[in-house]
Amino acid sequence: MKIPQYIYALLIGAAIHTPLHAADLMEIYREALEQDAQYSSARSAHLAAQEKLPQGRAGLLPTITLAGVRRRQYIDIESVGGIGVPGIVRPSEVVIDNQSLTITATQPIYRKENFVIYEQSKIQVAQADSQFIIAAQDLILRVAQAYFDILAAQVNVEVAEAQKKAIGEQLGQAKRNFQVGTSTIVDTHEAQARFDLTVSQEIAARNDLEVRKRELQQIIGRLPDNLLQPDAMISDLLTLKYANMQEWINVAEQNNLALKVQQAVYEFAKQDVERAKAGHYPTLDLVALYSDQKGVGGTITGRPIDLTSKEIGLQLSIPIFQGFAVQSRVREALATQEKVLQDLNNTRRNSVLQVSQQYLNVINGMAQVKALQQALVSSQSQLDSTKLGQEVGVRTEVDVLNAQQLFYSARRDLAQARYNFLMSRLRLEAEAGELDEEDLRQINDVLLQGSSPNASSSSGQHSRSASHHVAQ
Repeated sequence: MKIPQYIYALLIGAAIHTPLHAADLMEIYREALEQDAQYSSARSAHLAAQEKLPQGRAGLLPTITLAGVRRRQYIDIESVGGIGVPGIVRPSEVVIDNQSLTITATQPIYRKENFVIYEQSKIQVAQADSQFIIAAQDLILRVAQAYFDILAAQVNVEVAEAQKKAIGEQLGQAKRNFQVGTSTIVDTHEAQARFDLTVSQEIAARNDLEVRKRELQQIIGRLPDNLLQPDAMISDLLTLKYANMQEWINVAEQNNLALKVQQAVYEFAKQDVERAKAGHYPTLDLVALYSDQKGVGGTITGRPIDLTSKEIGLQLSIPIFQGFAVQSRVREALATQEKVLQDLNNTRRNSVLQVSQQYLNVINGMAQVKALQQALVSSQSQLDSTKLGQEVGVRTEVDVLNAQQLFYSARRDLAQARYNFLMSRLRLEAEAGELDEEDLRQINDVLLQGSSPNASSSSGQHSRSASHHVAQ
């Protein structure tokens, strides 16, 4: 049945006027969990590292080998009845089928190197666990940074648009005043210069927004369209879990994941020293062997026989001299251990430095947000007063343009300060080793309290949405 044309029109109109769903921070994060290639790589590396434990344990368990051989021998046998008399030597050929089956079982009783390898495998698994958690925290930070960068870029675009509109109105008014003789051409030129500068700033802001969107695209595998932009204050987040910097440092010394990874590297290096020393130690194994051979000895006697043997016993091996190789490996392992120890000390000091910096960033961010909130209010009051002063003749066109510039700068700076504060808060949690999905959800919940969907999608996106509705 043919669908009337007005139905198409209604569908297209409904699609255009239906707002697209705006994704919040947690929705983008859940999408990144599935789509981010860097996190997926870390997850696979973590799964691979879990196999180190059964591999290390294998050196303590018995090994069983089965070997089988089957072959056919052709043997020439000369029967000598005389020398140099033709017809007396009659060569004959014997065919012997030879086959053997051997089963060998070895149970290590004492192999110091194998015990060390097993301990190292447990360290490797613990290290991989910490590295995977670091990758998860890094994903949270990358998603939050990309998300906030887009929101900040959107604010810059909105500020540039509003500023261009306001200065455009001032430009029009300056031109009209010049035409009626109430202002000079200087005012018109000033407004025109500000307007042209604002146009260039808007172009740069739009370009930056597209770049930021593609940075998020690298994480979630698609170009983001609509993101929820917070309008409310973030006063609920202006408190910290621990009261002062020293408490954060103490927590980081216990929980910092980079420190845990380096600690695991140091423990592994210590075990490497023991592994190198194991070259001086004897080895003791319990060995059991079962052998079933058929067609043995036919090469010598010409008559094959069958043999079955069963063995069980202890096998002791004592190293005596290996060309000083073991001593060299021990010295190498000790030097590596010292190097790793210094790396551990450097990581510990760097952790203290990073926690201190992020704590100061958070504290200063709190103060900056509060100050810029007040600055925005003051800038708005100044702008209103300047406009009123221009109307009564005590302020000039330049004064209004400057007041507008201050107001929009304060608005832009406040938005950027909010996002910088939120990122500093997340980074502080990460440096302390306590950043997880719940911290991101807490920020998202606060942002959702006063969020509005940002209509940043283009008309082309609306057209694609409309076409999709029509196709359905």
